[in-house]
Amino acid sequence: MNEYVDKTTDLLLQKPMEWYEYIISMLPNFLLAVIVIVLFAFLAKLTRKLTEKLLQRVSDRPVVNGLLSTISYIVVLTLGLFIALNVLQLDKAVSSLLAGAGIIGLALGFAFQNISANFISGIIIAFRKPFSVNDIVESHDHMGRVEAINLRSTVIETFQGLHVIIPNQEVLNTALTNYTRTSLRRIDLNIGVSYKENLSQVREITLKTIKKLDFVLLDKPINLYYEEFGSSSINYLLVFWIEYPDEPGYLDARSKAIIAIKEAYDEAGITIPFPIRTLEFNDPLSVNRS
Repeated sequence: MNEYVDKTTDLLLQKPMEWYEYIISMLPNFLLAVIVIVLFAFLAKLTRKLTEKLLQRVSDRPVVNGLLSTISYIVVLTLGLFIALNVLQLDKAVSSLLAGAGIIGLALGFAFQNISANFISGIIIAFRKPFSVNDIVESHDHMGRVEAINLRSTVIETFQGLHVIIPNQEVLNTALTNYTRTSLRRIDLNIGVSYKENLSQVREITLKTIKKLDFVLLDKPINLYYEEFGSSSINYLLVFWIEYPDEPGYLDARSKAIIAIKEAYDEAGITIPFPIRTLEFNDPLSVNRS
């Protein structure tokens, strides 16, 4: 009985002693691991500041800059944590963390596939800058002024006062027209004149009238092309260029051009004919006779 008690006592004392010896032997590693974590915490903060300064030079999106700098901070800090665990000889813990992170990342990737795609597209838009806030763009049959560019979506305020939210993935993967990028726009007007008119005179009067308008750019092509013999008129295409401040300005320029051409034609006696339709009716008497 005494022998059994002695063995039990030895086992109970042996285990704490082994733990104590292990802790003493690992104390230098523990101190080194603390130093590694402190060092990488400092490096992570430094990396975040440097990343943010670098991003400010290439991107004017504070939200994107802050997010990417935070990601760089987390990456450096995580790297330091893994190195500290290796120093403590906790290889199995490191393997478990990596495996768990991989599984969680894969699951989240499938679960939030669209959100991730929009997020990545938002980052690409921030760096490529196909458009900026206040630019006039057209995307997915929506035309208006860019109100905001977020990480997930782009907000467009249409000229009808509607706010349209378009996912960044769709903005990036489909055709987009930026009317502000060149600040110029060509106006095409389709007009018809009577068959009795002198076409050379019509051309001369039309071009002279358009060139008098103060918003027409004289250093850009101003042309008139006769296109077809219509049902009641000879139709032509008039093209000229304007500076493009916004869509109301474009519509106002078209309106003033049409008014000026109509007044010039009235003064010169040039006719813009109404559409003519000829209707034929069968004689009911002739139908009854047959």
